[in-house]
Amino acid sequence: MNSYCDKWNLNPLKLPQHIGIVMDGNGRWATKRVLPRISGHHKGVERVQEITELCGNLGIEALTLFAFSEENWCRPEEEVYGIMGLLRWYIRKEHKRIVEKNVQFRVIGNRIKLSKDIVELIENLEKDTKNNTGMHLCIALSYGAQGEILRAVKKIVKKVQQEELKPNDINEKIFEQSLDTNGLPPLDMFIRTSGEYRVSNFLLWQIAYAELFFDNILWPDFDSEKMVELLHMYSLRERRFGRTSEQIAEKSFNMTLG
Repeated sequence: MNSYCDKWNLNPLKLPQHIGIVMDGNGRWATKRVLPRISGHHKGVERVQEITELCGNLGIEALTLFAFSEENWCRPEEEVYGIMGLLRWYIRKEHKRIVEKNVQFRVIGNRIKLSKDIVELIENLEKDTKNNTGMHLCIALSYGAQGEILRAVKKIVKKVQQEELKPNDINEKIFEQSLDTNGLPPLDMFIRTSGEYRVSNFLLWQIAYAELFFDNILWPDFDSEKMVELLHMYSLRERRFGRTSEQIAEKSFNMTLG
């Protein structure tokens, strides 16, 4: 039994394998306190560290955090510059700890617009953690789900053109193998903070059967207690995947007997 699950009164059998979070509200958090917007992003990074550690301790298999969308490049240059500086600081500061915590680190998204030094920091941490066996920490950076899907389509088209793949062989599994999230468990739980009720081009394919949670709390205020509260709510949901409640109950009963 996981001692952290005991501490938070969570049933490890009813926890999601993969959680995706849209970390929204950093700028509004700062504005409410008459602070520069970048101050909210600084506070948001602290929450990233806290929630990542919590999920790892609870035995969550994968955590995907939406850090910066492709559309966010349109934000004021000063804010973008500050966010990129925070990213550099975070990777340098957390590199050793992430490696030692047995975390598998990955960045998904379009790296073309990222500066060369940031790409190098990312690639070094990915390389140093590729053989780790703990939780997957996936950062969505310069990411958009529509772009991800287009990249997957182009990969598959190229394989067909090179006769590595026949059109009739293309199925959901083949498609998922071409996505940025290849190798991660199916997305079970989607969380968005700040009171916005949009998925904002985040994991559109993966979200198909995820449980959706929208909360008014701003990301810099999203602490372990709030995360656990949502995990308790998740554990109460009935996930049917097209089946009836009776079929789910029968399956659970058979698993208990078996």
